[in-house]
Amino acid sequence: MPGWKALSDELDPDVRAFAERLRRLVDRSGLGVTAVAERTGHDRSAWDAYLSGSRPVPRNAVVALAEVTGGDPGGLATEWERAERAWARSDRRGEALDRDGSDGSGGFDGSAGADRSDSSGRSDGPRDDRTMQIRRLEPAPAATADTPPPSPPPSPPRPRRTLLLYVTATLGALLVVTAALLLVDLGGTGDGTDDRAATPPAPTTPTAAPSTGLPAGVKCAGPGCTGRDPEAMGCGGPLATTVARTRVGTVLVEVRHSETCAAAWARITGAAPGDTVTVKAAGATRRASVPEGADTDAYTPMLAVTAGPDATACATLADGSETCTEN
Repeated sequence: MPGWKALSDELDPDVRAFAERLRRLVDRSGLGVTAVAERTGHDRSAWDAYLSGSRPVPRNAVVALAEVTGGDPGGLATEWERAERAWARSDRRGEALDRDGSDGSGGFDGSAGADRSDSSGRSDGPRDDRTMQIRRLEPAPAATADTPPPSPPPSPPRPRRTLLLYVTATLGALLVVTAALLLVDLGGTGDGTDDRAATPPAPTTPTAAPSTGLPAGVKCAGPGCTGRDPEAMGCGGPLATTVARTRVGTVLVEVRHSETCAAAWARITGAAPGDTVTVKAAGATRRASVPEGADTDAYTPMLAVTAGPDATACATLADGSETCTEN
């Protein structure tokens, strides 16, 4: 079972109650956070934030969690609405602080926006304004014999000459571009050879999956999925099904297959740190281990598999016992 971190004391009571309800659902299901993320179609990092109360939980994530854990949708919806109102109140307080630039403690205590007076009752702000006005109205000192006369103002620009220069520069630039295009169309260097034919095309980098024909969010298909994370490539969640399974005590081993991605992988749940799971297909193998910590599940990278039964999942436990699914 996951070892939960303590919730923050600063959480709203409704948000805290909702996060604790979600944690109890995950505990009772026997699934780890990684398995919850894969089966609900939401990232592991998102579920970490939802279960700590640090991020509002979208409604579709709550519905998906109720489906995979067997929770009561009605009760979850009620607690989610209370938590949603608490998050909305927090957002409005944050927006108010951003507009005011303070926590609302200032304003009328004379500490901001007011002219401060000295002990004689004279205000510094207005006195400075009157001084500046008086200085602007004082006549400039008369020039003396030792003072050089002021420089005459610069003559205004000549619009007509400026326009002619701009038009000339523009025409020159157009002529240069036209000449360059003509050289390219006529063969480049003009020595009778075609530079384009002599230069090999730049190599292209293969992508992980075809760029067309895949649903939104799916990033690979077939051989392009081999060795890749099914959750990161968008092949898990509702696009995956379990085509074979076996148990060793409380440990469940499954072959997961995505017809959309034409790939399969193995998943182990209810396991202990050090247990490993392997997927095999057409002589290729991928392996994963349950890490130390709170997780009790793991899944392997994918192998390109057209039909799910062509893949086999095997588990090797820390005590040496081993089991595999049957094709």
